[in-house]
Amino acid sequence: MKNRPAAQARPRPRQDPPIIAVCYDFDGTLSPRNMQEYDYIPKLRLSSRKFWREAQERAREQGADEIHSYMRLMLEKATPASGVQITKKAFIDYGRTIPLFPGVKSWFPRMNAFGSRLGASVRHFIISSGIREMILGTPIAGEFERIYASSFMFDQNGVAYWPALALNFTTKTQFLFRINKGVLDPWDDSRINDFIQMAERPVPFSRMIYIGDGTTDIPCMKLVKEQRGYSIAVFPPGPGKKAVAERLRGENRVNFTAPADYRAGRPLDLQVKATLRKIMAEYALLGGEKK
Repeated sequence: MKNRPAAQARPRPRQDPPIIAVCYDFDGTLSPRNMQEYDYIPKLRLSSRKFWREAQERAREQGADEIHSYMRLMLEKATPASGVQITKKAFIDYGRTIPLFPGVKSWFPRMNAFGSRLGASVRHFIISSGIREMILGTPIAGEFERIYASSFMFDQNGVAYWPALALNFTTKTQFLFRINKGVLDPWDDSRINDFIQMAERPVPFSRMIYIGDGTTDIPCMKLVKEQRGYSIAVFPPGPGKKAVAERLRGENRVNFTAPADYRAGRPLDLQVKATLRKIMAEYALLGGEKK
């Protein structure tokens, strides 16, 4: 019998570039302080300490969530006598005054280009307890696939009247699952509960990086890390700031810590690039399958 030619391996069908999701807190992570402290609170002629203390006291008195409490206080303080506006446009204008850490503006195209060279599609997401409409006023708003943050409902005149979303430290984790399953709309409460095989989810947790700065990020940091993703605690300049990040690492909440300096060649830049390489190396070892 004639020898048959050796069977050739069937070529694997061409796959889209694997998605790597980089998720960020905002206050203390991309910007040095709480976003309300740059323009909104000063217009009230209040100290930031007094505003947040009042929000916390009301939360305790009413048995309320602190995020709902501060959002309600924002609405109450914006009286005609105060001259402070709470329209969608005003919130966006407040956001224009928010400073960012060094290198943040150039960070996103740099990481996108680096990921593309590795064969990945890097996508960025905000998951924040701050105000979404303020983040929309920052120069980096267009860099994100989604901005998940606390937000208001607005009437026909664009005036805020009720919370639409309020993200606290535990409800933030919901949005990691939305990214994981590809169910990105916050109002979609049906498909998010559908059973989806882990191998069929568009963004496995192993292809997620979470960057945050403090205790409000712990549930997200821990979830991503426990699911074989990567969590990074950043810290701003100042006494005691590094200690918080190092404590999170000591408690096994995060993989790495780094100064909140997003410039090329700085520790955070090098850590994230090394993590992107590792994610893509593991992806290649698994044969390009979603694991």
